[in-house]
Amino acid sequence: MARPIIHYGCHFILPLIIALIFFPKQWKKTYLIFLSAMLIDLDHILADPIFDPNRCSIGFHMLHSTYAIIIYGVLSIPKKTRIVGLALLWHIFTDQIDCWML
Repeated sequence: MARPIIHYGCHFILPLIIALIFFPKQWKKTYLIFLSAMLIDLDHILADPIFDPNRCSIGFHMLHSTYAIIIYGVLSIPKKTRIVGLALLWHIFTDQIDCWML
C-alpha cells in the first residue's frame, strides 16, 4: 500500500513543494512543467503488457533509458531548458525509487 502512495506523492506532491521552494516567482509554470514530464510515460504504450506493477521502468522503456537520462541531464544545464531537464530527471528519480521498492 505504501508503494503507490510514495510513487504518486513523488510525482504530484513533491514537485509542487519543489516549485514553491525553488521557483517561487514562477511556481505555477514550474509545477505544470513537472507534471508535463509525466508524458515520458507514453513509452509504456510500446510495452507488452502496457502496465506491469513488477517491472522497473528504468532501463526498460525507451524514454527511461540511459541515453534519455543523459539527454535530460544535459537539458538541465542551460537556463532556458533547466526546469524541463530537472522535471524529467525528477520523473526518472521517482521511478527509480519505485524500482528500489520492488
